[in-house]
Order: sequence, then C-alpha cells, then structure tokens
Amino acid sequence: MRKIDPRNFQRATRTTTKEINRQIVLNLVREYQPISRADLARRMEVARAIVSPLVNELIEAGLIYEGAPGTSRRGRKPTLLHVRAHDRLAVAIDVRLSETNLMLADFSGQSIALDVLKTPSTPAELVAELAARVRALLEDNAAVGSCQGIGLAVPGMVDHTTGRLLNAPSLAWRDVDLREALAEAAGLPVHIERDAVACAYAQMWLGEGAAEQLDSFAYVTISDGVGAGLVINGHVVRGHRDAAGEFGHIPLVLEGPACMCGSRGCWEAYTCNPAIVARYLGREIATRESYARVAETGITVTDVIDRARAGEAAAQAALEASGRYIGLGLAAIVNALNPGRIIVGGEIAGAWDLIGRDVVAAMAERTLTQGSAATPVIPEPSDEQTRLRGAAALVVAPIYAAPAIG
Repeated sequence: MRKIDPRNFQRATRTTTKEINRQIVLNLVREYQPISRADLARRMEVARAIVSPLVNELIEAGLIYEGAPGTSRRGRKPTLLHVRAHDRLAVAIDVRLSETNLMLADFSGQSIALDVLKTPSTPAELVAELAARVRALLEDNAAVGSCQGIGLAVPGMVDHTTGRLLNAPSLAWRDVDLREALAEAAGLPVHIERDAVACAYAQMWLGEGAAEQLDSFAYVTISDGVGAGLVINGHVVRGHRDAAGEFGHIPLVLEGPACMCGSRGCWEAYTCNPAIVARYLGREIATRESYARVAETGITVTDVIDRARAGEAAAQAALEASGRYIGLGLAAIVNALNPGRIIVGGEIAGAWDLIGRDVVAAMAERTLTQGSAATPVIPEPSDEQTRLRGAAALVVAPIYAAPAIG
C-alpha cells in the first residue's frame, strides 16, 4: 500500500477513477485539519463544486466529520472538517519472545489502554490468551468508540497473501496461522505483519516520525531479534516470497556465534539484545540454549547502558563493540538498497550518544562511496510503544492509502 503525499500529489482526471480524488481529499483533511471545503479546493486547484461531493461521501462513510465553524472576514463562516479518529479504535499487539504487549489506540495512534502477558509457548495458547485480552480491553472501554480491527506485529516472516507466519526463529514457530485463528477467536479482522515492517508503517502513518515525509528509508529494529522494514518509492519492499528485509540473518562471520535461526555468524547473533548482554558478561553464544542462559541472569541491555554511563569499563567496551557490529550490518543495507535514511529502534538506540560514532565509523568502512557513507542514521527516540503504534498502523493505513489502479 502506497501513501499519498498531501504536499505533492496528482489529482485524477476524466481518464482515471474519482476514488483517487476522494483519497486525496481524505489525506488533505488528515494533514491540514481543521480545513474548509474552500481551502481543500484551493489545495487541489479545482472548483469547490468538485470537492463538495467527495467531502459528502467521506462524511457519509464516517471517515471525516464537520466541526465548529471557522472565522471569516466577511460572509458566512466556513464549516471546518476533521478526520474521524477519536472514536475509531484499533487493538495493537506486539509479540516478542519474552512478552506480548497489547494497546487499545484511536486512529491517531493515541494510547487508550495497555495490557501485557508472558508470551505462551505455543501459537494456540497465544491465540486463546490474546482473544480473551482483546475482549476485556474492548469491554472496559466500550464507551470510547468502536474497534475497526486488530494489528498484529510478529518477530518473523509473514506471507502477505495468506497471513501465515512463515518463520519466527526466536519463537521457534514455522508456518503458523495466527491471522485467521485470531480473527475467528476475537471476532475482528486481523492485519499481521513482521515487526520491523510494522515499525516502518508507524513512521509513515502515525506521529511525527523521522521518515514521515520520506518515500525511501529503512527502519532497523534491534531487540530480541534484528530485522529491517524497507520502504522504497513509498512502497514497503516485501520480496518475491515475502522474505525481504531479513538483514539480521546475513552472515558477518561464517563460523561466528549461534543464531536463533539455526545458522552461525548472523548479524543478529552479534547485535540482538542477548548478544549485547552476553558480550558484557564475557559469555559465548555457542548454542541456541545460550540465549536462555543469558536471559536467566536478569541483566538487560538497559542495565548495560546504565552501567556504561556510570563508568563501568566492561559495559563501555561491550557497547563499543556492539556499535561497530551494528555499523557493519547497516553498511550492507546501504550497499544493497541505498535508502534515503536509516532509523534504528530498540533498546540500544537509547545508547546512541555512547555508540553513535562507532556505528558511523564502521558503516563508512564498508560502504562504497562517500555519498552512501553519509546516509543519515537516526536513532528512534526511546519509546516502548513504537512497535505497538506500528501494529495500530496496520489497521489505520489501508483507510488512507492510495487506491490500487489497474
């Protein structure tokens, strides 16, 4: 799905569908609200008589509404239009290895209620638990508005057509039907996406993201796992078999540490949260079971960052090495796709003042031109709800996306 740029668009003509113009009007209202019909016509460079029927259709569909009248120097005061977001809701779900978070949000991405549970060991248990939690969230907040669907962000590759979770290495799940199972159990439509792609959607569709006005960027999430959401020319890049963006599983060293995917030496095995903690502890990630033993220590990446700020040499050295490995992987993304910028999210982004130089230096070593070496790398401001907003965006984005033509 492609985003309409309200600052640079081409309206439909007699040879194309008016659905395009209707979506342009919807996105203009979303961007410039409150806005009058006359101002919409001026921005589209058309007569008001063309805009008014489109506005009426959007009002009838419940997508926008008329608010208080605006001001006018003379004549009748204009009626101002707003996007209907406050009472249209989405349930956002972020599934991780350790825990699963839920958020009830409105269509602007504002959080209304939160919930969290320990991620069950089987897909069936997860679906049953999520359905119960979703029902409770909606019952407790029934007066707020109506839920339009569920957005589900998962740590693995998703078949975009069938909605099946093809492979989630950290969970050890393969070919799992989460979308249809949860839709049936919760009684709501479910939109499922890989977590890094969901984060890219959050940048594009909700809030003042670092890539909101860009049509070419990569969102790299570094947490329990590592992956990238890739946007080129306004489109999410999925690849022929929906596996694009799995840069976390590009090998840095063929015989390196064990990765949760079963291979060795993957970028993820050097940069994910357990790898950073293991580096701090001086432990080797020799097998998949090594990750569980690191988790049993109770030490987190945030703890390592705090200790580095307090002057602990081992923590500082662990972060410095981790920053270098992050930069090497980012160079691969730049060399392969040359995005306009890279946004890095996850707990390690909170240490950017400590590792940023190491990241940029390592990336410069492995990129091929001065221009690509200068690709902006931007840490996502520390926000635990980024992935949840991305999950919410999975429900919101199709409402505002450009219609498919042809």
